[in-house]
Amino acid sequence: MPNRDLTPATAAEAGLSSAGLAAIDAYLQGLVDQGINAGFVTLTARHGRRAQVSAIGKKDIASGEPMAADTMFRIFSMTKPVTAVAMMILHDRGLWSPDDPIAKHLPEFEGVKVFGGVDTAGEVTCEAPHHPPTLRELLTHTAGLIYGREPLGGLEDLYKAADVWRSASLAEMAEKLAGLPLAFQPGSKWFYGLSMDLQGAIIEKLSGQSLPDFMQAEIFGPLGMVDTAFHTPPEKKHRLATLYRASASRGLVPLAGNPLLPDHESPPALASGGGGLVSTAGDYARFAQMLLNGGEFAGRRIVSAAGVRQMMTNQISEAIMAGGFGIGLQQIRPGFGFGYNGVVFTDPVAAGVPAGLGTYHWDGAAGTWFWVDPTHDLIFVGMVQLLSETAPALQATTQTLMADAILQEVHS
Repeated sequence: MPNRDLTPATAAEAGLSSAGLAAIDAYLQGLVDQGINAGFVTLTARHGRRAQVSAIGKKDIASGEPMAADTMFRIFSMTKPVTAVAMMILHDRGLWSPDDPIAKHLPEFEGVKVFGGVDTAGEVTCEAPHHPPTLRELLTHTAGLIYGREPLGGLEDLYKAADVWRSASLAEMAEKLAGLPLAFQPGSKWFYGLSMDLQGAIIEKLSGQSLPDFMQAEIFGPLGMVDTAFHTPPEKKHRLATLYRASASRGLVPLAGNPLLPDHESPPALASGGGGLVSTAGDYARFAQMLLNGGEFAGRRIVSAAGVRQMMTNQISEAIMAGGFGIGLQQIRPGFGFGYNGVVFTDPVAAGVPAGLGTYHWDGAAGTWFWVDPTHDLIFVGMVQLLSETAPALQATTQTLMADAILQEVHS
């Protein structure tokens, strides 16, 4: 695929309106001016050509250091689509199938039960699953796993007692999760949880490598993602954007430590496939463009075209799409389904956002967001570092603005 390697181009050469892209920058600059965000780095590409990279606002407010194109960010749940690609690489090798029970690959899940609540005597009740949870369900947040941080009828207390988050390894985390009941009957609901972290345990088992080593060898190295890892080496720490939280009384408050996941200086033993990566806009754009290219980038094939199609195809039922499920700004709904580890637009009109049909996207806890739009042959990556329950809808707003930037081309 010539010229699909993010070679720089003018907006017009990439089929985009410079005025339309400027409107996106103006929106983000407005959020900085209002003190809602410290700063952003964004990257837009169409037809495989990089049309714009924007560094807006500050990397660190106290020092006044500006954002830069190579600023590094904790991307939290934007790790999940990368984990999906790792899974699909192993799928290409014939090592698993979507309808496999989880227990086929993690035998400790054999005989797992479903949570039935806590009775009047304080005893946990359980029932048998209608069917064993499958890998397809694991890849779509429908297997019955939760994060254990949310109130859920007492199940969260079992997660806390098992100390799932402080496991020494992914194998140990898998053992702990297998000893807990599922939150619901597999396939009956969509519920955000540790599914992608459990995928990490499966990747390690099937590949014989640690999750960081597998991703480096099979994804980051081949794609030239030089700043993406589960850790930030000491020599790169100065490039990491300050993480903020929003305070009603004090505005943006810098966080000395990461309250969700620890910052690591070397590859961790417990690498979170659900949220542990650090990356840059440029690196993640290479990953996103690889998806848009059907699994290859700059002459290197990472995953099969069929694997990418499967990942970027809706895998949940209409009933679940209409069931009122979701997390944060990602509210599952008609037209807004879920593939493997990310949203898929099945009907943009019904979803209420003018992204292209088949757009695949996800976001992160500190506000990072991206999308891959095959209909318009476009990718967008947005980086920011703000933990906030009241953050603006960056993804939907920039997707809406981008619709006005896409030039309608006539092909002979």
